[in-house]
Amino acid sequence: MAVIESSAAPMNPVDIASHGPVIPVIVIDRVADALPLAEALLAGGVKVLEVTLRTPAGLPAIEAIARQLPEAVVGVGTVLNADDARRASEAGARFAVSPGYTSEVGRACQGLHLPLLPGVATASEVMAALADGFSFLKLFPAEAVGGIPLLKAWVSPFGTVRFCPTGGITPITAPNYLALPNVRCVGGSWLTPADAVRAGDWARITQLARAAQALGRGGD
Repeated sequence: MAVIESSAAPMNPVDIASHGPVIPVIVIDRVADALPLAEALLAGGVKVLEVTLRTPAGLPAIEAIARQLPEAVVGVGTVLNADDARRASEAGARFAVSPGYTSEVGRACQGLHLPLLPGVATASEVMAALADGFSFLKLFPAEAVGGIPLLKAWVSPFGTVRFCPTGGITPITAPNYLALPNVRCVGGSWLTPADAVRAGDWARITQLARAAQALGRGGD
């Protein structure tokens, strides 16, 4: 895989949330779907794209989007270790998202100048991420670990932390999360339903992206 050099300035992790209230969590099975899918999301106003490493198509899809669609802010999801971060950075990913947090992943991303949105599910994980310099975190899996009540409980002890809840969130529940003072954006897979991707129904994905962009944002 060729290393893609990005001319874009390094992002602050919280910049990820500045482009819209929803980050699509994208699972790509066929590399050929990467560009039309990304174009459909861009047409709907969604610029930040998290392409997961859950399938073998993930890395080549990131490379294709980074190379052909520089207007997209393509990142990598499901980063589990330093090697995942390195390979994704070489493919052109502009940010990384992990389902949990380890100092190994944190140090690797810092060394690569790759903004990381670390996943947390407990107060101890929040503290570990904070200790390593991360204060914009992904609550995952949000609905399963306590969702809105948990985020409300964390406002006081973790007043400097902002969250991107992901996992089980829907277009119906997203506005309730976005209304919280410590939530900057949410992550969701509903923007790219598997049946629409398989059918090449890019118009449907553009419509879902437009609806997601219209959702209100939460805290500062």
